[in-house]
Amino acid sequence: MTAYTPPVDERAVPESAEGTRTGRRRSADAAGRGSAWLVLLLPSLVAAACVLPGLGGRQLWRDEHATWWASTLSWHDLGRLIDHIDVVFTPYYAAMHLWIAVAGDSPAMLRLPGALAMAVSAGLVGLLGRRMFAVRTGLLAGLLFAVVPAITRYGQEARPYAFATMFALLATLLLLRALDKPSLLGWTLYGLAIAGTGFSHLVAMSVLAGHLWLVWLARRRGDRIAHYAFTAAALLGLSITFPMVAQGTGQSGQIAWNVTTADDLIQFPGTLFGSWVTGGTVMALGVLGLLAAGRYSVLLAAWAVLPPVLTFVTANQLHLFLPRYLLFTIPAWTLLAAAALTRLTGRLDPQARRGTGIKVLSGVLVTAAAAGYVLAAWPAIGDAKKDLAAEPDYRGAANTIVAGERSGDGMVFNGVLSERRAMAYELRDRQAPKDVLMEWTPQQNGSYGATECDRPARCLKGVDRLWLVSTVADGRPPLTGKDAKTAAVLGKEFKATRTVRLNHVVVQVLERK
Repeated sequence: MTAYTPPVDERAVPESAEGTRTGRRRSADAAGRGSAWLVLLLPSLVAAACVLPGLGGRQLWRDEHATWWASTLSWHDLGRLIDHIDVVFTPYYAAMHLWIAVAGDSPAMLRLPGALAMAVSAGLVGLLGRRMFAVRTGLLAGLLFAVVPAITRYGQEARPYAFATMFALLATLLLLRALDKPSLLGWTLYGLAIAGTGFSHLVAMSVLAGHLWLVWLARRRGDRIAHYAFTAAALLGLSITFPMVAQGTGQSGQIAWNVTTADDLIQFPGTLFGSWVTGGTVMALGVLGLLAAGRYSVLLAAWAVLPPVLTFVTANQLHLFLPRYLLFTIPAWTLLAAAALTRLTGRLDPQARRGTGIKVLSGVLVTAAAAGYVLAAWPAIGDAKKDLAAEPDYRGAANTIVAGERSGDGMVFNGVLSERRAMAYELRDRQAPKDVLMEWTPQQNGSYGATECDRPARCLKGVDRLWLVSTVADGRPPLTGKDAKTAAVLGKEFKATRTVRLNHVVVQVLERK
């Protein structure tokens, strides 16, 4: 006979077991949240530690002067400006207009929003790597991104490239979440992130090519609504940016100066990353990472490679092959490099079981590789905070003028490097000589440039002393290239009594004969 076994009360006995399962679930959730905070905060802090020190030390350069000028215009004048030029930067200029009203227009304050966006981007790289691969991979990818010299360089830049990087990352992360846990809110946020990407920089919209791959994979797995939801969200984001894109196509001539050669492609790893050593290392590891990235390999390959290829082959038509326009591709490269490193050391799969010795060796190898990378990148990070060698020393020119200015002095400009706008910034809080040749202001022209007096003798009447700011190079006379009529009047009625030569700019005192 079989011994009698009383029935088990399923509601009574498993109470402790159910409590154990609940506790484990809570512990797992807590561990998951802890790892998410780790991969978000640690790379963000490292990036901030690289970008924030010396934020206002480097002089603003021409593009940053354009940001200051446009962002300090009245709303009416800003509207006139973007009707003629830079419509693609409208959201950035509008946001900076509000920011300057609160924080001021010092170099550090102009750059602070971009610096914070770049720090957030490092954390988003970590979250994306954690979601795609593993916590260690995400952490490593975020840290690799944080110490790329170009991240410091453009984190200290009053331009929207850091925001393009941040929104491209955010859109990718939101897409992964929407595919895993579909909801109207999730897809709407994804659509808005696409709009944010386009508003930051149109080239960054090419990240959508990789997103299509993720949607295609979801459909293959049996998701019947993913492609519909993606289409709706993408159309939402694109429709928001379409008016800006449509008007921007008519202003593409403003970057026609960017002529691309084969040498630009050869130098691309160094110019994109800010250092040939870091760029070459990350890209080489990134190629290996394609073998370790699994189902995300196409996404990351499209993200990293497609934008440079497309902008290069269309360079003669669109003139968009510039490293700063392609900064948003660096996260894909660091994710691939981190995937390669963790796979090569046998740690991409956190569930794999190994001996303690193998784990220690793997940790040592990863640490050594990361330390070598940081040591190689560190000098270039320091160089990224220095004044740009090819840019005029407008700060020095302003100091020279302020030190020697007299009441009634005038100021004139010569060159093609935005001298008038740069000096307006450097002298914004000081007593500046009158711009005696300016007849129509940039605001009146609805542009960045002023119109100079067509009768210079009349405009110079009553002025006995001038400060000439010229960016004419190669040792040529400072008035070389100046309007012939103006140059003739200046040469006839004034003589140079003092000349100060600075980096790519000459300041000359002209006194009436």
